[in-house]
Amino acid sequence: MSASKNKIEFKMLDHQRVGGEHVIFKLEDGTMVKVKVDLDRVGIATNYKNPDGTPHYAVNASLKLSIIPNERKFFVEPDSVKGKSSSPPGQMFS
Repeated sequence: MSASKNKIEFKMLDHQRVGGEHVIFKLEDGTMVKVKVDLDRVGIATNYKNPDGTPHYAVNASLKLSIIPNERKFFVEPDSVKGKSSSPPGQMFS
């Protein structure tokens, strides 16, 4: 399969996280909002430059939000825990 002249070709780039995994915000009611951004795929164009001559990148990112209420409580229906482990389902907050 040959490359088309009308398509921009990208070389996939490896990446690593620099700095902390989360940015944490505290809301005025005491709720904490944890934000995590991950790069899913990053590439640099091999056959195209931006109009100013700089490299052209394609970046796919994902965002994950965790809301931690001030009172740090959550609720489940009693039927959902009968006969199961004593640990509550879902994510544990640290």
